[in-house]
Amino acid sequence: MTWAFICGGLAGLGVYVAVRIFIKPRANVLSTIARIDAGRGGYTTSAAGERVLGGVDRARETLGRRLELEANARGWAFGKLRRDLAVMNQPFAAMLATKVFFALGALVLIPIVLFLFSAIGFTAPGAAPAIVTLAFMTLAFFLPDLALRQEAEKRRRDFRHVVGSFLDLVAMNLAGGRGLPEALMTASTIGEHWAMARIRQALANARLIGITPWDAMALLGEDLGVEELRDLASALALAGDEGAKIRSSLLARAASLRRKELADVEGKAGERSQSMLVAQLVMISAFFLFLAFPAGVAILGS
Repeated sequence: MTWAFICGGLAGLGVYVAVRIFIKPRANVLSTIARIDAGRGGYTTSAAGERVLGGVDRARETLGRRLELEANARGWAFGKLRRDLAVMNQPFAAMLATKVFFALGALVLIPIVLFLFSAIGFTAPGAAPAIVTLAFMTLAFFLPDLALRQEAEKRRRDFRHVVGSFLDLVAMNLAGGRGLPEALMTASTIGEHWAMARIRQALANARLIGITPWDAMALLGEDLGVEELRDLASALALAGDEGAKIRSSLLARAASLRRKELADVEGKAGERSQSMLVAQLVMISAFFLFLAFPAGVAILGS
């Protein structure tokens, strides 16, 4: 009877959430702005409608698109998640569908595991099965975010390293007599690294939509969550608007980025050294305990 109430409650919760998802919300200013921003910075692929998808992939894509439309309609920004996905160059809709599938998988799997435990004699009291199921659903829902955040931070560190090299290249082009916009575009064409390609694409789009290159770099830094790129855009805007000397400033910023990166590497190396020291201390303590245990047993037994 308890399991029947629990399953009925979970089923009712699922039906309520499904109904709330498919009810079209009332349009407002926030939802309209969110739809415009999603259309401006959304992830699109030219072959998305042409490829043949399997059953699971098709359901994932359909659910993801529906969830993205509902999130945009309700004005849910998901700013941190969108920036992480932009760094990884992954679609927002697919991430939403993955999170929902993980939660649904936990909703199906955990009750089965609890039922198997109850069959062999480990019965959970009262509402513990429902609490455990909801806890695992919550964990499964946010688990893709944790994995994505770690990978996005690695990509951002890689991007910062490329920004330092990009600044050196821009300074070299300025020393060769090029103007600032031309120096930025020429520097971005050197190398096929993904970060350099993103900078090159942002500068090319700036020409098409009629904005300055530093505004395009500021937008790119905001979309990716890279503060150094936004600071660079501010310095470039100052040079472009007021004619400030920029070459020495770019070289100084490049050196500052390299010093910061070196400090981060040294800090991580120190953390790993401390971890190794703790592991060695634990191993030595266990070895001494292993040696002293027979003598202690003999003394206490006598």
